[in-house]
Amino acid sequence: MRTLPLRTTAATLLVALAPLGAAAVAQGTPPVRRTLEGNDVAIYNLAGRLRVQRGTGDRVVVAVELAGSDASQLRVESGPIRGSSTLRVIYPADRIHFEGMGRGSRTTLHVRDDGTFSDNGDRGDRNRDRVEISGRGGGLDAYANLTVSVPPGKRVRLYLAVGEVNVTDVNGDLLVDASAANVTATRTRGSLNVDTGSGDVRISDADGDLNVDTGSGTVDLTRVKGGVLKVDTGSGSVTSDGVEATRLDVDVGSGSIRLRGVRAYDQRLDSGSGDVDVALVGDVRSMVIDTGSGEVTLRVPPSLGAELEIDTGSGGIDTDMPLTVHRKGRDHLSGRIGDGEGRIRIDTGSGGVRLLRAS
Repeated sequence: MRTLPLRTTAATLLVALAPLGAAAVAQGTPPVRRTLEGNDVAIYNLAGRLRVQRGTGDRVVVAVELAGSDASQLRVESGPIRGSSTLRVIYPADRIHFEGMGRGSRTTLHVRDDGTFSDNGDRGDRNRDRVEISGRGGGLDAYANLTVSVPPGKRVRLYLAVGEVNVTDVNGDLLVDASAANVTATRTRGSLNVDTGSGDVRISDADGDLNVDTGSGTVDLTRVKGGVLKVDTGSGSVTSDGVEATRLDVDVGSGSIRLRGVRAYDQRLDSGSGDVDVALVGDVRSMVIDTGSGEVTLRVPPSLGAELEIDTGSGGIDTDMPLTVHRKGRDHLSGRIGDGEGRIRIDTGSGGVRLLRAS
């Protein structure tokens, strides 16, 4: 059982996010426009859609559209807080109705008086109120859709409780911190850190260090390149097509790992329960695959060289690779592939292992 790193302290989180349609947007007010100075920017909003795009000049620009029947009660505030230039949407209620969640969903989190919130380092802060956001009726009927334009080189932290996040063509260091939101990022440059309690994450054409942490949701990576790529999901599958890194670390509590086009010198792939299927396109220095329950399939190029160690508690071992066998048994195999310069270790508690030549 994985404990989710929730902003939803003592909360029940049931996610059924619905698209924010034209009917909801039609209730909106004319956008409020704010400009944020400095290289360290933080933006906070409890509910709605967050779009992040490439900007120009030397300042982050935020357009805020307030929506819902109680939109007039929301306030948009900005200014420096704890060393960062901030924008905050203030909700004057401890119960919020957000139809984008779906009627069966709700989440609870703690919000400071200034509108800021996070799950890190503020649990002892007494200046916070418990706020519930629900898809059911009742409560403040209001949310905000934000469009954030980020010039190159900025560090921007984006905090959203519920809704959806879309990032496109941004060159900078980004943190996306959400309780319940699907996150999509395309054509980014710079470090990208995505932390969502519940929601799917899709990242494509990214260049820079990547850290994805989701309590529940699938993660899909396409054409991602960086020094360190790390994915951690409590429940949900991880897939990729085209990954290049110095270090790759994937940890899944419950769900499959399916990676294609992998080029990474150091790799650790861990699934508590679920199959692991990996296709390499380059050599490895160190690779560890560990699954508590699930089949493991590793596809390697003919040029790969590595010392190999395979252990399976329950399941067979099958390979079509030419190798020098050191020791072989029903549930164990050690040997050398090619020049043996790398190290590959595969360990599965329950499930077979296949080592195949990549086609």
